[in-house]
Amino acid sequence: MRHGGETGERGSVAVFTVLFSVAVLILVGLLVDGGGAINARLRAADIAEQAARAGADSIDVDHLRATGKVRILDDGEACTKAGAIVGAHADASAVLASCAVGDGAQDVTVTVTLTWKAYFLTIIGFGGGTMEATATAGPRTGQG
Repeated sequence: MRHGGETGERGSVAVFTVLFSVAVLILVGLLVDGGGAINARLRAADIAEQAARAGADSIDVDHLRATGKVRILDDGEACTKAGAIVGAHADASAVLASCAVGDGAQDVTVTVTLTWKAYFLTIIGFGGGTMEATATAGPRTGQG
């Protein structure tokens, strides 16, 4: 014996299950891929900091001995050292975007970009992105 209300609800659980599964996959994608994006940003910042410190290590020793004041060598040597640090990282998507010795040759500013890939969110057409981080470092002189 059939009741009149049963035919209108037939298959509603299947529709709910499919919609709920899609929503869960999107949430998992936001969690996993969002964590991947945050991790990429932190890795880019770490690499930029290391590269800036390496560049700041390019001290003009002759100038230091002559004047007692610390200054960083030209962009070429400082940025070569910074680029070597970026290139030494296992992540091939890390790229030295810019490098410059600051005014007065007291610091080095490095910008690094790093590409990351999404895994779950590719389902909805989002494949990842590029994170960028900038760091500045200079030699500590023990003065002031």
